[in-house]
Amino acid sequence: MFEGLTGRLGDILGRLRKRGALTEDDVAAALREVRVALLEADVALPVVKEFVARVKERAVGQEVLRSVTPGQQVIKIVHDNLVEMLGAQNEGVTLDPSPPTIILMVGLQGSGKTTTTGKIALRLKTRERQKVLMASLDVRRPAAQEQLRVLGVQAEVVTLPIVAGQDPVAITRRAVETARKEGYDVLLLDTAGRLSIDEELMAEVAAVRDVARPHEVLLVADAMTGQDAVQTAQAFDARVGLTGIVLTRVDGDARGGAALSMRQVTGKPIKLIGMGEKLDALEGFHPDRIAGRILGMGDVVSLVEKAAETIDREEAEKLAAKMQKGSFDLDDMLSQLRQVRKMGGMSGMMGLLPGVAKVKDQLKNANIDDGMLKRQEAIIQSMTKAERRDVRVLNASRRRRIAAGSGTSVQEVNRLLKQHQDMQHMMKQVKKLGQKGLMRHGLKGLLPPGMGR
Repeated sequence: MFEGLTGRLGDILGRLRKRGALTEDDVAAALREVRVALLEADVALPVVKEFVARVKERAVGQEVLRSVTPGQQVIKIVHDNLVEMLGAQNEGVTLDPSPPTIILMVGLQGSGKTTTTGKIALRLKTRERQKVLMASLDVRRPAAQEQLRVLGVQAEVVTLPIVAGQDPVAITRRAVETARKEGYDVLLLDTAGRLSIDEELMAEVAAVRDVARPHEVLLVADAMTGQDAVQTAQAFDARVGLTGIVLTRVDGDARGGAALSMRQVTGKPIKLIGMGEKLDALEGFHPDRIAGRILGMGDVVSLVEKAAETIDREEAEKLAAKMQKGSFDLDDMLSQLRQVRKMGGMSGMMGLLPGVAKVKDQLKNANIDDGMLKRQEAIIQSMTKAERRDVRVLNASRRRRIAAGSGTSVQEVNRLLKQHQDMQHMMKQVKKLGQKGLMRHGLKGLLPPGMGR
């Protein structure tokens, strides 16, 4: 998300940062470029105008222009205004103090509403320890109710039994009654969608809302549709009354205009963002972190949270013990590759690191991608247990066999073995230097001979 905007703003603000002194004309010229960059990112025109005006008002003050680092000050003002535009603070899904919390999911057909319902159910079950019930009210789309049932099985969340012939309002009454009688903490109601907004859709959703009296009404909107998503949000809010928005397919939206416009235009917070097809690919929407990503500052907090959620503590402790002994075999390397993929792969992790946008071309040339991780896993899995434990037995014929078995080349096998050798060297250096030595020598003390000297 925001790839194009991040690159453009990085270049514009980078030039300001390099200037020792700034004039009002310098700031005005930079903001004209910022305006164009935001419009090209499909941000709504009124939002762009208001954003640029606010930044200009704060950035041309004498205390900014005469400060020691005026460029940095302007960047901070841009950052702070981005945070304001996006909603100032994270507003997650709230729970009703008197359960069950009823959450009504609304949106157009194809926005990912049913999948998002499953994702939210899993999130509430695992993170909030809630007992969740899901119910599909979509009696029009073929197999829609069955789709939610299958998602329920995958997430290990109960779904309301399907009764043929019931209309959405009758299903809603049965779902609410079941949730109350059986002590569920949360009830998620997945409504039907349409290809476009029409009176029949709105009347049905309004009727369901009146019966359910939901604590949250969440619009699921496809970020890829840009300003259409913003208009959809306005229409649903006017008729049904929204409490928040979930943006889907954010990982495929390189422009990000919908995310940047949504809060400002509708006044409703973006509560969650979908970052992939998997059931756990749902993130909280943190305006300060998103602003940091847009400006190339990274999002280390989200990276640490993702690591805490996905990294197997027992595996990490085993690896730490091996590091202290100075041993690191290919099974350990395979474990690390899998952990990286669980954290969203190289692209997902790189996107959260500061300054990565500036070296994007170099990373592309280095072929650091998720496909490379899969190929490396395949190479290690094509080895015998003995070969993984001791790479010294890997002669030329064995390497050819491994390349053929993994669908890769001998050169790729050799590169992986060189990478493993370098990692093994670092592990041995950790043991050799000890904690005091590491503090004294730093990273250079861990590098193989000839590197970084």
